[in-house]
Amino acid sequence: MLGEKELRRLFPEFEDLIQPAGIDLRLDEVFEQASPASLLDDKKRLPELRRLKPPIYNLKPKKAYLVTVDRKIKIPKGYAMIYLPRSTLLRSFIAVHTALGDPGFHGRLRFLIYNYGDFEYKIKRGERIAQAIVFKVKGSGEYNGSYQEPL
Repeated sequence: MLGEKELRRLFPEFEDLIQPAGIDLRLDEVFEQASPASLLDDKKRLPELRRLKPPIYNLKPKKAYLVTVDRKIKIPKGYAMIYLPRSTLLRSFIAVHTALGDPGFHGRLRFLIYNYGDFEYKIKRGERIAQAIVFKVKGSGEYNGSYQEPL
């Protein structure tokens, strides 16, 4: 795991969000699923999405939402990221489901948020929802998948 000094060097665009052991990630857009999806024989069919109106999002109980982070990221070759939810969300019955950030990935991060609670949860655009933990990966290649986006 990298510390604050190395994080500032590698991710200057996140200067205002760097913590001693990670990078805070802020909520941007929230989407509801608007159509079916599938993964069959390694062929992805992602669902259509319906964007919710900002700046305050009302997350209904027992429902999942796709969310984006407020800025794009570029993970340098030789590094990877693990994303962990902010504890305030967990204490409020809100889970942030994530995946691994591969070396060389660049684009906008998307996570799944699920309200496990019995009550609606309000969250405002710009709130911190997750923290990226960065670590070195020896002998790694670079991500070259279908989710790569231009910076």
